This record gives sequence, C-alpha cells and structure tokens, in this order.
Amino acid sequence: MTQHAGLDAERWARFTLDQQILMIGNEMNRATRLMGPAELPSLRRGYERVLRLVDLTVGAAPGLGLRRELLRWRGLMAELYVADRPDEQAHRAAFRALLQMRPEAAKQIRYLLEG
Repeated sequence: MTQHAGLDAERWARFTLDQQILMIGNEMNRATRLMGPAELPSLRRGYERVLRLVDLTVGAAPGLGLRRELLRWRGLMAELYVADRPDEQAHRAAFRALLQMRPEAAKQIRYLLEG
C-alpha cells in the first residue's frame, strides 16, 4: 500500500475529524467504481487504504463514543474486504454510514450516494 505509506499518526492527527472522515470517504468513493468481479484485487487494495485510514482515525479519535462507532464500522469494512465477491449494496450502505458520522461529511451523501 503505497498511497498512504508516508502518512503517520502524528500527521493524520493534524487533520480535523471532519477532514479525516471525508478522506476515508474519498477512498470509499474510489472503491465504488471497482464493483465488478474482475476488479476484486483493486477493490481489496482500496479497502486496505480505507482500513489504514480508519485505524489512524481511531488512534486519534478523542471520544470513546466515536471510537466505538468507528471500530464497529471498521468491522463492516473488514467483512467487505474478505468477501469472495464485491457487494455493491453493502458497500453503499457502509459508505452512507461513514458519512453520517459527521455533519460535514453527511452533506456529501446527496452528491455521492443519491441519484
């Protein structure tokens, strides 16, 4: 995973929580275009990036409640990561749940998941 290889916890913690969630959402959006069976290796690499960013966010998350929700959401992503085939419906549901975690990110739902 080279895309975020230089990103460490200290640098990640400098971003606001809204920015962190939106950056995770950006990786989810990229993965949305990789739902074909032939794209599974690329989709998994995308999910690896998502999981990496979630781990960094959990490490920097100030509140126990948010940390708990992120860890639950991470479990959903881990299930998608190990699945035998892409599940577009589950992906979209997980993407929506991520964006709903923060009001600023939730504003993007209508652009990314509706229509």
